[in-house]
Amino acid sequence: MEIFGIPHQAFLGQLMLGLVNGAFYAMLSLGLAVIFGLLDIVNFAHGALYMLGAFAAWIMLDKFGVNYWFALILAPLIVGVLGVIIERTFLKHLYGLDPLYGLLLTFGLSLIFEGVFRELYGVSGQSYPVPELLSGATNLGFMVLPNYRAFVVLASLLVCLGTWFLIERTRLGAYLRAGTENAKLVQAFGVNVPLMVMLTYGAGAGLAALAGVLAAPIIQVTPLMGSNLIIVVFAVVVIGGMGSILGSVITGLGLGVVEGMTRVFYPEASSVVVFVVMVIVLILRPAGLFGKEA
Repeated sequence: MEIFGIPHQAFLGQLMLGLVNGAFYAMLSLGLAVIFGLLDIVNFAHGALYMLGAFAAWIMLDKFGVNYWFALILAPLIVGVLGVIIERTFLKHLYGLDPLYGLLLTFGLSLIFEGVFRELYGVSGQSYPVPELLSGATNLGFMVLPNYRAFVVLASLLVCLGTWFLIERTRLGAYLRAGTENAKLVQAFGVNVPLMVMLTYGAGAGLAALAGVLAAPIIQVTPLMGSNLIIVVFAVVVIGGMGSILGSVITGLGLGVVEGMTRVFYPEASSVVVFVVMVIVLILRPAGLFGKEA
């Protein structure tokens, strides 16, 4: 059986790979969109935080025997605390300034993190085993579905939709949005805006780390894993609309599938198709697909 002249197993395999990549794009762009939309910070350190999450899981397993399920909770918490420290130490001095300052600062931090881990672990990469509960694959009849990859897609969707609901449909989310629009007015009602801002950045860092833990059993854990992905994720955020949380999630999943299908029909273009889409979208709609026109 063939689909568009491609054996159906190869076609569906690439579709699944596209969904997995799209899940990572969605989670990372979600964290970027939350931080930019609520704090107006272009967080170039997001790729480094993603890498730190993967390394935290690997170090906990290698040095302390902490299994995958505990690492899935502990690694985002550890990196989230690091995010809080970054926000309180550096970023709080940049609020109200041109976003370029935040971009340069976080870019510098990402180079520092990457350099430290390259010095400690090299660039060859470390392997992280798939958890035993999710090992193997399920034969669906029309394709063989790797259990862990299916888990990654479902977990990413749940996290992304849960975050969107928290920010857009709850009272806490309303406080966050109002606090970034008019901090003094919200503080007059007894809301601790600096605390909310600090926790928001920490939560964005934790989301990046969670994506890193999910990625660890699929790809090699290496200091370069974040820098290899962050440019594509920024393109995803721009296409979806800077600050649009739902737009980032939908666009991330969609572009992952587009990239996967491009590998089937025209492999040479698979590494640039996201940027081609970005150029077309910016020409037709400069604010992005889901962004608001100024």
